[in-house]
Amino acid sequence: MDNLLLKGCGTALVTPFKNEEVDYKAFEKLVQFQIESGIHFLVPLGTTGETPCLMDSERIKLLQIAKANSAGRPVMVGVGTNSLVMTRGNIDVLAPYGPDAFLVVTPYYNKPSQDGLRTYFQAVADYSPKPIVLYNVPGRTGVNITAETTLALAEHPNIIAVKEASGNYAQISRIIAHAPKDFAVLCGNDDETLSLMATGAAGVVSVASNIVPKELVQMTEAMQKNDLVTARAIHHRLFDLFKNCFVESNPIPAKAALSLMGMMENELRLPLVPASESTMALMRRTLQNLDIIK
Repeated sequence: MDNLLLKGCGTALVTPFKNEEVDYKAFEKLVQFQIESGIHFLVPLGTTGETPCLMDSERIKLLQIAKANSAGRPVMVGVGTNSLVMTRGNIDVLAPYGPDAFLVVTPYYNKPSQDGLRTYFQAVADYSPKPIVLYNVPGRTGVNITAETTLALAEHPNIIAVKEASGNYAQISRIIAHAPKDFAVLCGNDDETLSLMATGAAGVVSVASNIVPKELVQMTEAMQKNDLVTARAIHHRLFDLFKNCFVESNPIPAKAALSLMGMMENELRLPLVPASESTMALMRRTLQNLDIIK
């Protein structure tokens, strides 16, 4: 896609499993559910997709299914690791199957300096045949990209956006205020979507939209129209869902909810395990309160 614009709501898709294998039929139904609900873009193979536990052949097939059912929506796939060689290798594996952009997380475990982060992301962007979206999630990786580093990287012609999940409003606000006009800031936490879009973020990469895509589309489109009354109402209605999707490590609660909805099995790959009884009960109540299940 030329001049790719990522805005509105993109779903960080879960990867369904059944009997320890990827459930491709359930994944296809999930993608179709997203498209029918008007989702703006798709994000398979991210944190929510349990990507570190997927084999190359599985990742390729999941990307193929997402692309085949995307109805022309952009598909951004996760490729980031804590090694430049491995990240480039992931790009090589997936690039032939038509992704529109690559989501690249900050290298985890290594704890690079800001100079190391800048040099790493520049090297990935120089190598990639598709646009790069930075992914800042220090709660997962142990390292934060500062506003200054993000803004420096935003000048690279092949780095088009950042998914910001630091939870640091001041940092994200500074990026929004000073980034180039064609650089998008995407919220990485559902419960911050309203406030960050009010500040100027382009949209959200959402976990909750696996469950309620139509509502997240409505909320982000309302924000794009400066319809705060509608957006606030949706935000408050969904706020418990936003928070409860993270009472255990993502995507454990989201998969619990999707299993209650009959979308897939409540199965994960080790080291993740299915939701505890208390989380399962919490997600059941949350869905009942939203009239999604009885």
